[in-house]
Amino acid sequence: MGLFSKEIRTMEDLHLHLLQDIYYAEKQILKSLDDMVENATNRKLSAALKSHRTETETQISRLEQAFELLGQKPKGTTCPAIDGILKEAKEILGDVEDKAVLDAALIAASQAVEHYEITRYGTLVAWSKQLGNTAVATLLATTLEEEKEADRKLSALAEQTVNVKAAE
Repeated sequence: MGLFSKEIRTMEDLHLHLLQDIYYAEKQILKSLDDMVENATNRKLSAALKSHRTETETQISRLEQAFELLGQKPKGTTCPAIDGILKEAKEILGDVEDKAVLDAALIAASQAVEHYEITRYGTLVAWSKQLGNTAVATLLATTLEEEKEADRKLSALAEQTVNVKAAE
């Protein structure tokens, strides 16, 4: 069922669909993080990616709580957007030989993922509030802030060390 499917008739249907979308996305992201950690050569980047892996597991758990609060079983729906972002990240791993440049590319790929998550969680928080699901909104707002913080950390790491080394 796509975002513009005829099966989506109400705001509640749309909200549930987006929740299923981000649930699928988080599961796919979790699978890809091991490859990213393995390929990162910058110690701080590797540590940040490992930390985000643990954070992603917690975020998946939060999503499962959100489904429960809505009386739904946790279930994902295929998300072509995250599949494309992760496919591109995987291609980068095979295309970049210089390890310093690869670290910069890994940060760029990670930030593409973070930005996707930020848009989804931001929308879900707003919709949850609109639909009166304040407990769901609170859960997802926690994740939204984590995603924003991960993006800030990646930017700082890129600007302070990784991009500098890659440009040498």
